[in-house]
Amino acid sequence: MTNDSMPNLNSDLLAAQSNPLSPLTQTANHKPRILLLYGSNRPRSFSRLLVLEAERILQYLGAETQIFHPEGLPLPDDAPDTHPKVQELRELAQWSEGQVWCSPERHGAMTGVFKSQIDWIPLSAGASRLTQGKTLALMQVSGGSQSFNAVNQMRILGRWMRMFTIPNQSSVAKAFQEFDDNDRMKPSSYYNRVVDVMEELVKFTLLLRDQKDFLVDRYSERVETAEQLMQRVNLSSI
Repeated sequence: MTNDSMPNLNSDLLAAQSNPLSPLTQTANHKPRILLLYGSNRPRSFSRLLVLEAERILQYLGAETQIFHPEGLPLPDDAPDTHPKVQELRELAQWSEGQVWCSPERHGAMTGVFKSQIDWIPLSAGASRLTQGKTLALMQVSGGSQSFNAVNQMRILGRWMRMFTIPNQSSVAKAFQEFDDNDRMKPSSYYNRVVDVMEELVKFTLLLRDQKDFLVDRYSERVETAEQLMQRVNLSSI
């Protein structure tokens, strides 16, 4: 069965997700919060169209979503981090519990527009780590045949940002053929894979969001914290 807003979905085969963990291990009861980023400022950007399609699926699955639009974001180090677009991006990164990254492949790599967004997100801001322990799904669009260069690069980048990148990913070849005149994605195996990826992202987010502080707790950081505490104690005794 389909519905008017999601004509390509079989609602009998896809339902909103609930957390399978026991109540004793979960504390969050709000909708999973997902931030979506894309990598092109073109008037008809296929990475943006794919992100919009992914957002519809995520909302159908019960997630709360935000999309960051990179137009107007300065190059890294070309403006102070008080720039309004930088602040908007960092606040959304902090708000999110999971993220979707989607970039066109340009010259065999992710675009500069996309990479600039990640370069503006620090690993930490004060006592807060903006991406550590959050889930991540990866997608790319290509003008030609199917490729995985951009998603492979972003997978490395996601690990560097200390995120849990889900196993599944999406690569849409000849993206200009995959959207209709209303900028909606046509039914295809590519569309079904996008649904797979979003469904998996919601599941992993529900499983991990309450456990991330435990999962990313590191011995080396505890040692560093203990040393800082010792220095403060020693200084106060002088």
